[in-house]
Amino acid sequence: MSPAPRRRSVLLATAAVTAAATAPAGAATPVRHRASGPLVIGHRGAAGWRPEHTAEAYTYAVRAGADWIEPDLVPTKDHVLVVRHENEIGGTTDVAGRPEFADRRTTRTVDGRAVTGWFTEDFTLRELRTLRTVERLPLVRNRNTVFDGRGRVMTFQEVIDLARRLSGESGRRIAVFPETKHPTYFRSIGLPLEEELIRVIRRNRLTARECVVQSFEPSSLHRIAAARLGLPLWQALGTGGSPYGHAVTYRDMMSPAGLREIASYAQWIGPDKSSLVPPHTLLADAHAAGLKVGAYTFRAENQYLPAAHRRGTAPNDFGDAFTEYAFHYGQGVDAVVTDFPDIAVQAREGLRR
Repeated sequence: MSPAPRRRSVLLATAAVTAAATAPAGAATPVRHRASGPLVIGHRGAAGWRPEHTAEAYTYAVRAGADWIEPDLVPTKDHVLVVRHENEIGGTTDVAGRPEFADRRTTRTVDGRAVTGWFTEDFTLRELRTLRTVERLPLVRNRNTVFDGRGRVMTFQEVIDLARRLSGESGRRIAVFPETKHPTYFRSIGLPLEEELIRVIRRNRLTARECVVQSFEPSSLHRIAAARLGLPLWQALGTGGSPYGHAVTYRDMMSPAGLREIASYAQWIGPDKSSLVPPHTLLADAHAAGLKVGAYTFRAENQYLPAAHRRGTAPNDFGDAFTEYAFHYGQGVDAVVTDFPDIAVQAREGLRR
């Protein structure tokens, strides 16, 4: 039996119909113009289509139309910034199957939580270069496992170089959007992220059009701000609790007073997309405080979509992602962070038409 049709606004229906008639964007058909509307940020590249934080994922994202690409930054033992979702790399590389590194498996307390595995801070860059990347969520993104073993761990410098090369290829200025991961933890073990990040930014003379720095920890952004780099800063916001090592809660940070405080050092906030759905007034409150708003993380699988946008009951099947984009675009977000930049771009184009 077919499910009862859902009621939609004219905005949502128009975007969905237009998107359905549009051929999927792919790496073979580069997008060569920047469309009007919200920015599309490739989450760790195009994590829905390629193993995250690989050159293939970033390239796919840009060719699909992403405006920015996001590298998560963690350090090596010799203090080189590399891009991984976490400093624990047992799930994103083949290190668990490498007998020469079996003795590196350990347990560390990261941001107050015990984590067991292999950590970037225990490897030199040369050692990390010997590893190959794998899909982090193979049960969710089984399609990506075909690329296991084909990529390698990239440095932040390599992501900058790639972004500039892809800018030339696409004729669009592609920005890098680095996130400082666990900065308090890394400062505690003598591998501070901010000093090295500032050095890389200065060495590459990155401008405000080429780089936006994000973090969940305000103290990390304050350190970047103190360097007077002239770059926009993005305060990422969780859905509950507090940034690690900070007394202020995310709920307090999302209040009008909290937003005014953020506006004293940052130009963006990055809340979870659920924090922007009525009756929440965060979007309007942030704009009133002079902040831009970029929502995270947009995905296409049912389990990550609001119930009204799911198709069927299989959690990893794709649902009606276009309607979710259309809703947030219609609300006035300034950017979306997405695993599927091609879908986000098509939804944006459909809304514009």
